[in-house]
Amino acid sequence: MTTPNSTSPPRRPPTLSLYQLLDPEVLANPYPLYARLRTESPVYWDPYLHAWVVTRYADVVTVLHHFSANRTPTPEQFAALGLAELGPVSQMMVRQMLFMDAPDHTRLRGLASMAFTPARVEALRSHIQEIMDRLLEPLLSAGRLDVIADLAAPLPAIVTAEMLGVPTRDSDQLKSWSADFAEVLGNFQHNPDRASRTLKCVEEMSSYFRAAIQQMKTEPREGLINALMTAEIDGDRLTEEEIIANSIVTMVGGQETTTNLIGNGVLALLRHPDQLDRLRSDLSLIPSAVEELLRFESPSQHTARIAPQDTELGGKKIRKGQAVIAVMGAGNRDPERFPDPDRLDIARKDNRHLAFGWASHFCFGAPLARIEGQIALEAIVRLADLALESGPLVWRDNLGLRGLMTLPVTFGQGLAPVCNQPRIEPVTSGCPFHGAA
Repeated sequence: MTTPNSTSPPRRPPTLSLYQLLDPEVLANPYPLYARLRTESPVYWDPYLHAWVVTRYADVVTVLHHFSANRTPTPEQFAALGLAELGPVSQMMVRQMLFMDAPDHTRLRGLASMAFTPARVEALRSHIQEIMDRLLEPLLSAGRLDVIADLAAPLPAIVTAEMLGVPTRDSDQLKSWSADFAEVLGNFQHNPDRASRTLKCVEEMSSYFRAAIQQMKTEPREGLINALMTAEIDGDRLTEEEIIANSIVTMVGGQETTTNLIGNGVLALLRHPDQLDRLRSDLSLIPSAVEELLRFESPSQHTARIAPQDTELGGKKIRKGQAVIAVMGAGNRDPERFPDPDRLDIARKDNRHLAFGWASHFCFGAPLARIEGQIALEAIVRLADLALESGPLVWRDNLGLRGLMTLPVTFGQGLAPVCNQPRIEPVTSGCPFHGAA
């Protein structure tokens, strides 16, 4: 999140400005804009955003590795812009590890990431498969489904609820809050009409997690919230406000990027039927396909940092305190890093993409997102005669978190023929976190 621009946008914004993403046609396909930026001005001062825009892979890595994540406007800064009503949002966000540098970030991340280690997440694979089977089964006879509403949204919502340690019956509400709050994280522009909705969302989420904390004091329930409540660091305990703030950011991160990964991935495969057929012919390519889909249509397109000191990048002088927007979606299409970057290749080698960030802020939920994406994609590509329904595609009005509003598809009876079926059969013993589901 960068300091919002409360002024009216220019009538003729610069053609290279990321403001162009507000055009639905550019939002639907931002990659030509990214290519122009990389070619014409890879470190570009965006006069509308009052920030530097960085689009080459190597430069994005530098920004993510060395620039400050402490970029949330303070309540005082909001007030100076005439946006004092957003003060409570700022008070909550400054406590989130997403907007922290070391040592505060290290302190919180170390606690939260323990719940998302690759080994622990891998142990959940069969349980996540069970959830996916349960979602998909009642849809099979209909011959159509909405990938987003029926699968890509509820799967991570249910899994995230379990990871947090709250009832899965609340997953629909968690998803609704997550989508609302994601509008704050993913957009540059300040929308006055969204302010009241954002405040209501923050108030409701805070009340929900405050109540969950109180309940866990008498009825402990395994999960991230309980882990944050009971953890001690050098004799210190996290405050209730810190627990709430980081439960919220984990909830949002655990849902939005995974929903977008699944939806964007299915769309990309349907648009590249040769790759869909290749995947069906060898399902052992599922993990590689997920990595390529993350690169090709990154769920998180950009993030902001602050220059910690005067520095030079790409031949441009960046002053201390200036905002820098690292465009991961552009870096992931950089031909200097990825040969033929606009080609989808589900078996691509040396595919260290930027979709999950880099360095200390690398997404600690990446192992979970990967497994959810693998399970969902395998289930969907196995549907026979899978095809897009006719009609326009509508992308979410979110400039940073790239995803579809809906993705209706049709399919036939039975499963598509495959040659290699590495699937792990689901277990029925209940949730590994809480015993019986």
